[in-house]
Amino acid sequence: MEENRDKALREQIERQARRMKKAERERPTLIAQTIYIGTLGLVFVLPVIGGAYLGHWLDGLASGYSTRWTISLILVGLVVGAVNVYLLIRE
Repeated sequence: MEENRDKALREQIERQARRMKKAERERPTLIAQTIYIGTLGLVFVLPVIGGAYLGHWLDGLASGYSTRWTISLILVGLVVGAVNVYLLIRE
């Protein structure tokens, strides 16, 4: 009985030690974290900038002064960027 408890305790400690060693090996480096944050920034900002440029171009085609397309597509870009960030973080 005592032997079984000792064996179970030893196995549990060995499992935890293996898990700690694996976590230490797989710990993200500063470069990896920087790249991840940069990627998050790009997937958020690029749709906003694309929407602004496309909206500005469409407003230029309209007669008179208009910012309707620019503002609308910037807001669409914000939503698309937020969804992109959410999906990237969820992975």
